[in-house]
Formats: sequence, structure tokens, C-alpha cells
Amino acid sequence: MSGTSDQASWGELLSGRNGLRSLAVAGGVALHAINVYIAVTILPSVVRDIGGLEYYAWNMTLFVAASIMSSALSAKANDVFGLKKAFLVAIAIFSVGTATCALAPSMFWMLVGRTVQGAGGGLLLGLCYSSIRVVFEERLWPRAVGLTSSMWGVSTLSGPAIGGIFAQSGNWRWAYGAILPVAFGLAWLVMTQINASTTGSTNAPSQRIRVPVGKIALVVLSVLVVSMGSLSTHVGWNALGVFVGLGIAALVARSDMNADIPLLPQGSYSLREAMGSIYACVALISVSITVEVFIPYFLQVVHGYEPLAAGYLTALMSIGWTIGSIFSSSRQPATAKWLLRAGPATIAISLAALAVLMPMLHLTQTYWLWVMLAPLFGVGLGIGISWPHLLSQVFRSAPAGQESIASGSVITVQLFALAMGSTIPGMIVNAAGITDPGGVQGAQSAAYALLFAFALAPGAAFFIIGRVIQAKAETDARAAAARAMAQEITP
Repeated sequence: MSGTSDQASWGELLSGRNGLRSLAVAGGVALHAINVYIAVTILPSVVRDIGGLEYYAWNMTLFVAASIMSSALSAKANDVFGLKKAFLVAIAIFSVGTATCALAPSMFWMLVGRTVQGAGGGLLLGLCYSSIRVVFEERLWPRAVGLTSSMWGVSTLSGPAIGGIFAQSGNWRWAYGAILPVAFGLAWLVMTQINASTTGSTNAPSQRIRVPVGKIALVVLSVLVVSMGSLSTHVGWNALGVFVGLGIAALVARSDMNADIPLLPQGSYSLREAMGSIYACVALISVSITVEVFIPYFLQVVHGYEPLAAGYLTALMSIGWTIGSIFSSSRQPATAKWLLRAGPATIAISLAALAVLMPMLHLTQTYWLWVMLAPLFGVGLGIGISWPHLLSQVFRSAPAGQESIASGSVITVQLFALAMGSTIPGMIVNAAGITDPGGVQGAQSAAYALLFAFALAPGAAFFIIGRVIQAKAETDARAAAARAMAQEITP
């Protein structure tokens, strides 16, 4: 480690070999995330061309289920193939799935392609996050995580634009085709720049990774059950799907607590433990962003905005996430501790503010629009300012020998929370009257209920994150003691 400062600069991360490695790691997340938003944007054009409207929702269901399964296998893939080859395997699987989607003659083959895409993308995501601990020095972890997580915000802006261009021109297949050269470029970067044996943290004791296949299958099943329940427009079936899905997940957690072959690292199921607190906060913060799917609808129905304007206003959440990630990851440890708690508080306050403002009919006036911009931006900003330090703490708090499992599993927890969270908003808005009575009145009632309910998730994270801050203080103290000892030893 060069120098004595424990705070690295953006220039150090983005220049030389570190810059190319950053491009590889962040590029993997961007590839997966942009593909998600491209697929959502072009799907109406797809069903008009090849049919299969009745299977519309399964495009995302199978993709997410496969992503969860493969992200849980990322630690094993790293163990078996090594980091570089595991990356290349993930890119190859993703590329095969993408090519299948581009050439799909029917919805059956589209679903096959989306499933394979999800398997490759989930594996790629897991490897991207877990590789940060290995590829970069510890000083660079917050900035690397900030850069990587900001790719989600960038993708929500670029993905729909790319997909929209191809869909509007009647060439939706080329939207998938355009992804392939990017995947090949990423493979070249991995082959030339990723060499885990010479960088990052290599002092942790090695331990062969064993895979709890049955538990992974049950987690995927829980997501499929929730997704099947969400296909109904009846709130009762929605609730039953969530109840059964969460029940299956609870059984997995119970059996995993003291298992010989764990799915999540030791301490992941207790809020008294650092890992449990971190994963709980990751899940709660991830859930809070799922309200974004209904924001354009509320803006259009309640306030009369055109689809393009509503889309750009919703994009403020993504912009806030990106800006928050870049800003937060450059902060000193003392400030980072404050940002960890400020992030969930900002999300909760912003969602509560939107719950008050969104149902108001007169916000089409210009001066009220500016009032609406702040909480929209604040939701994303809250995620961005806490996310880099939250994920960096995963690397530092992982039990000895379980670092790869911990860093790979964080994306599994995130994807699982997003899958569960994407169903609950539909239940809430249906119960609140989005279809009955519907119209402006139904949208107002749904907005109030949804946004207030989802403000509770980051609110809970605000209280839980105290244990994460305590763990961060402990690891910072140990790191400072180690540096002081090293300086005393060095002549």
C-alpha cells in the first residue's frame, strides 16, 4: 500500500491499471443494469412482433429468479475457476442469452434467452461486487463501491433511451444485438486487467466454497411463488404469494443459521451481529426504491404530465443515486459514519414528503413543481450517500474465511429484496383503489398509501444501521492500530 494516508483519491482509482480494472468491474454492473432497462423498454414492441402477451410478466420473473440463483453461486464460481475465468464464464453465459433474445422467433425462445441472460447477469453482478475486495487495495474500496453502485443510476437514464431508439425504429432485435459488442469489450478488459493474485486483500485464510444447492433452489422458488401471486389482480392472491414466498425464505434462513454449508455467512440472521445488520439495511434500502415503478403513473394521472416529462422527473431518483454515490465515497471515515445514518433518514423523509405532495392536485403550477423535485432527488440521494460505505463494510465485517461468500451474497440479498419489494407496491395500490374507484381519486389514494408505507423500510434501516456504524468504528480502530504498528516496525 502506497503512502500513509488511508484516503485514496478518484485519480488513483481511475488512472493507470486501476482505471482499467475499475472499467471492468463497473462495466460488468452497467452491462447487466442497462440490459434490464433496455428489456423493459422494448418489451411492448417484442410482444407486438412475436406475440406472447400472456407471458409478458414472466420476462422479468424468470430473469430475476435466474439472477438470484447465479449470484448465490458466484463465490463457488470464483473458487472453482478463479476470478478471471469466472468473469469470462459469466460474460459468455450472458452473451448466449442475449443472442437468443435477439434471434427469438417466439415468446418461448425469448423466455429461454431471458433466463440464460439472468443466469449470466446475476453471476456477473456477484463477481463484480466480490472482486472489489480482491482487485483493489482497501483504501480504494469505498470509491470502487461508489463507482460501481452509481452504474445503476446511469443505467436507468441510458437503458430506456437506448431501448426506446431501437423500439421506435422498429428494430427491437438490434437493441439486444447492440449489447453484444459491449460484452465482448468487457471480456477483453477482464482478460487483460483482472489478475486477483497480485492485488487487493489476499491475507484472509482460504477456505473451499461448498454450495447449498437445495437452499438456493428454495430461495428461487420463493421468488417464483411471489411472482406468480403478483400476476393476479386480486389483492388476496397477491398477499398469499408474498406470505408463502416469505414463509419459504424464513424456513431457508432457519435451516441456514448453523448449517455446515451456509448460504449466507455467519451472523447474517441476527441484528445483534454486524453482518445481519448490514444485510438487513441492504434489503430495506433496496425495497424502498421499488416505488419508482408507480411514480410516472402518479405524475401523469394526478398532475397531468406527459409521459416524457414524467419519465424525466422520475429519473431524478436515479440522478440522486449517482451523485450521492460519487460524493459519499470520497468522504473521510468520520463523515462516512454520519452518512451511513443520514442515508436511510433522507430516503424515509423524502418518501414521506412525496406521500404528502403527490396527491395534491395543484402541483402542476410551476412553483409547486420545484417543491416536488427535492424529495424525488432525495430518495436516490439517500441511497447513494449510504450505499458505498454499507457495502464496503460487508468486506470488512465478513467472518474469517467467509469473505467471498459475504461479498458475493450481498447482491443475492439485494436481488431478493427487489423481487419481493416489486410485488408489494402492486398489492398496496390495488387495495388503496388505483383501479376501483380508479382515475385521479384512485391514484391520489394509492400514492398516499404506497409512499407512506414504503417510508417505513428506510425508517427501520435508520435504527438498525447503528450496529453497522459500531462495526465500522471497530474495524477502523483495528486498521489504525495495524498502521501504527507497521510504522513502528518500519525503520
